[in-house]
Amino acid sequence: QVQLVESGGGLVQAGGSLRLSCAASGRTFSDYAMGWFRQAPGKEREFVAGVTWSGGWTWYSDFVKGRFTISRDNAKKTVDLQMNSLKPEDTAVYYCAKSRGINTIDTMTVDYWGQGTQVTVSS
Repeated sequence: QVQLVESGGGLVQAGGSLRLSCAASGRTFSDYAMGWFRQAPGKEREFVAGVTWSGGWTWYSDFVKGRFTISRDNAKKTVDLQMNSLKPEDTAVYYCAKSRGINTIDTMTVDYWGQGTQVTVSS
């Protein structure tokens, strides 16, 4: 069993920064890829960023590439998302997620979700 708890969301002005953190419980955290997803009102949940089990490879959706950075600390069992140059269209509930696989993550491979944290970017 794995539990994921996000923190760090809030209200920020356009151009500002936020750092989201996800704390995981469970002994298998370091064995699997992790990721961040988001869901805006009236829209489907979408992939934002992913990181392999070792942290050695990361990948991003085009709409956040160059602005967001995902990282993980297996010793602390945390996954962070540093978000810079935020835009109003980044407003959404952000979810931390664990994959069944070691090197990939998408909505089909997620087996555990966090409860989500709200990010609101004002213009």
